[in-house]
Amino acid sequence: MSESVNLLDFNRKALGEFFVSQGEKPFRATQVLQWIHQFGITDFNLMTNLSKSLRIKLQASTVILLPEIVTEQLSKDGTRKWVLRLKDNNCIETVFIPEDNRGTLCVSSQVGCALDCSFCSTGKQGFNRNLTIAEIIGQVWIAVRSLSTQGAVHDHQLTNIVMMGMGEPLLNFDNVVKAMDIMMDDFAYGLSKRRVTLSTSGVVPAMKQLAEVSDVSLAVSLHAPTDELRNILVPINKKYPLRELIPACKAYFKDEPRRRITFEYIMLDGVNDQPEHAHALVKILQDVPAKINLIPFNPIPQASYKRSPNTVINAFRDILMAANLVTVTRKTRGEDIDAACGQLVGKVTDRTRRQQKYALKDIPIVVVE
Repeated sequence: MSESVNLLDFNRKALGEFFVSQGEKPFRATQVLQWIHQFGITDFNLMTNLSKSLRIKLQASTVILLPEIVTEQLSKDGTRKWVLRLKDNNCIETVFIPEDNRGTLCVSSQVGCALDCSFCSTGKQGFNRNLTIAEIIGQVWIAVRSLSTQGAVHDHQLTNIVMMGMGEPLLNFDNVVKAMDIMMDDFAYGLSKRRVTLSTSGVVPAMKQLAEVSDVSLAVSLHAPTDELRNILVPINKKYPLRELIPACKAYFKDEPRRRITFEYIMLDGVNDQPEHAHALVKILQDVPAKINLIPFNPIPQASYKRSPNTVINAFRDILMAANLVTVTRKTRGEDIDAACGQLVGKVTDRTRRQQKYALKDIPIVVVE
């Protein structure tokens, strides 16, 4: 082969096809998947149930190439953030959030973000490219090893993965789906479909496609109950408005009525946090299997929004709960290391010139009455 193949770029099906193309039995895929993802082994010489000839062949034609850890920061609340350098010198960020009974890894899908949500620091970095499968699953590999004690790769705290890091996952559809396959593979990380969640801003055609090829959990960055306001906060709403988004959400779990869509709703003082917004939200979600996460806004330099006061958030929550909508207020985590929701920035070679745009002017608050 003229170019080394990165074995992290394959889910089990693709890895089996690769071995068949090399004149090997497809079961080698299961063996190699276990070595890489379950045992954390990247040295072919240590893969002892492979023949010596196969190990030599793999050394000559393949690699197991991971992102490079630039920094690892630990928040006072236990949140951990890794800045990872890719082979083109762009950097992405990955965050682990520990809780009493679970540990959630927030994984990035793009270098920067192709969208430009007005409250999100990632979007202000502009966009460079999609991540490869290897760069997505490599974040999980690194986190599992970093969180394991004394080299015991199964002794770690990771129980859930959310595709909520840098980027819009559904705009990197194929790579994200294949990486999630590895996350849920019993011969890799073995997470259940309820413990892997993809978060989207509302790319409706890709949401429908996702429902056909995967059964992962779904979260939707809603943030506003009307098109007029959502067009400002989440500009992709202009392309896929609420009249298209909400039915797509309702249909996503049509064959699993006990599962719910998680709706993310960032609380912006005086912008989307008033009682009328809560009542409008109740109206559009009344027939949707929904769980609502209210997210206190985490300040970013490029926007002048302010976090809603706790009393306002609580009043908003009470209106939703009175309408029998399951609602929780997310606890802010990792804010002291810029690891909280909306704060991930990495290092992006911006092809959109968005960084320059936001450096030149302050972004005002826009309130829709």
